[in-house]
Amino acid sequence: MKHHSLLFVLLTFLTATQSWTIPRMSPVPEWEASLHHDPVAVDAEEVKSFFFKQTLDHFNYRPESYTTFQQRYLINFKYWGGANSSAPIFAYLGAEAPIDNSPNTIGFLIDNAPSFNALLVYIEHRYYGKSVPFGSREEALKNASTIGYFNSAQALADYAAVLNHIKKTLHAQNSPVIVIGGSYGGMLASWFRLKYPHLAIGALASSAPILYFDNITPQNGYYSVVTRDYREASETCYKTIQQSWSEIRRVASQPNGLVTLSQIFNTCHSLNQVESLIDYLRLMYASAAQYNHPPKYPVNVICGGIDGASDGSDILSKIYAGVVALKGNTTCTINGPTNVSETTVGWRWQTCSEMVIPIGIEKDTMFEPNPFSLKRYVEGCKTTFGVSPRPHWVTTYYGAHNIKLVLGRFGSNIIFSNGLKDPYSIGGVLENISDNIVAIHTVNGSHCLDILRANESDPEWLVKQRKKEIKIMKRWITKYYADLHALKHKPNFHTK
Repeated sequence: MKHHSLLFVLLTFLTATQSWTIPRMSPVPEWEASLHHDPVAVDAEEVKSFFFKQTLDHFNYRPESYTTFQQRYLINFKYWGGANSSAPIFAYLGAEAPIDNSPNTIGFLIDNAPSFNALLVYIEHRYYGKSVPFGSREEALKNASTIGYFNSAQALADYAAVLNHIKKTLHAQNSPVIVIGGSYGGMLASWFRLKYPHLAIGALASSAPILYFDNITPQNGYYSVVTRDYREASETCYKTIQQSWSEIRRVASQPNGLVTLSQIFNTCHSLNQVESLIDYLRLMYASAAQYNHPPKYPVNVICGGIDGASDGSDILSKIYAGVVALKGNTTCTINGPTNVSETTVGWRWQTCSEMVIPIGIEKDTMFEPNPFSLKRYVEGCKTTFGVSPRPHWVTTYYGAHNIKLVLGRFGSNIIFSNGLKDPYSIGGVLENISDNIVAIHTVNGSHCLDILRANESDPEWLVKQRKKEIKIMKRWITKYYADLHALKHKPNFHTK
């Protein structure tokens, strides 16, 4: 299958089966950056770009497994205390996007690097950005054989190889490493600590829904939290949204109904099917809830528009007022051109292979019921990539069932942080597993908010959450240094 054919099939699949797509898990949203804090740019001279000659396949010994590709990583040396002092390394594990903007957006690292004298490392996930095997994105995504090396286990092994290389190159074998990630990257951080405890002394896993696999978390969980967010913001807003779906379908069923809807919602192109509008609105509401960051709080913005519509407005006019409140009224936003980005393609592959998060919608939400259908999902993935998803593989390889019993016995030094306004928090670890695998959550927090840059306007509960995380990380490092010192003074101890 050629690259352009893959993109065409993927676009068709996404358009036809939006209800079964798994929401993006990026720490920052793709839409309306103006709704969130503008990151303070990191001086480009502080961040250096490097490439590591990475092995294509870490788990086989066939000749093709030894093929290599250039994997990108970034380093900020500004705050590092140096190898002689065994100063720590903070490693941000890139997820389903290029790594270019991570030094700016993941402000937690640079905010806290000075107090730790930490080296900051950002490692790009294979198949994203400039870390693409087979020489080009076209070849890498050519067919299921070339894209088959694109999975989380290979990514974790990549990170291990890069970190080993960095420590060796900088003569920093005794520098403790803490891995940090958000959302899918948060899952990677927690799994890295479990799979490679000799390389990372701890992990901060922000908004990591590691329990949203294999029906551990109810399928309805994500959209039940979205519904709760809107209901808590405004009962009238919640009811208006709840009632709007039947009204949209009623209007669509009338003669020229799609034309009428296109006019009411100022669509970029005339609607060909009512599902395009329904999918857009559902995903807009969900994204606003997932990224309901202060000080704007997008859920409140949408409900402010809906509740603030002029007297006598009908339901659909109120709904459109919510769209305008969030997106602005300067141009069309609905039914516009579809951007099939590398993240769109990459995340679709990942969720069609191992990252099967069964998100569905049942009757007790503000949305139309739309249960997750594994059969339909498998059919779509087969059509797109020629492979079937493995819905049980994540729990088989990494675990998740009976997590408190299992990890409480052998795991250590992981922080699972969540904001309960985040729909993905329903699949996160919300209770302490042990004394050193801890859950830190905030009632009003949202997706990956704690690892974004601190601002003077941050509410006190967010400031406290970050302080707790820093305190725990400092305790890990203090304990590591004490253990290192004790070992150095034992006979026949070698640090190399």
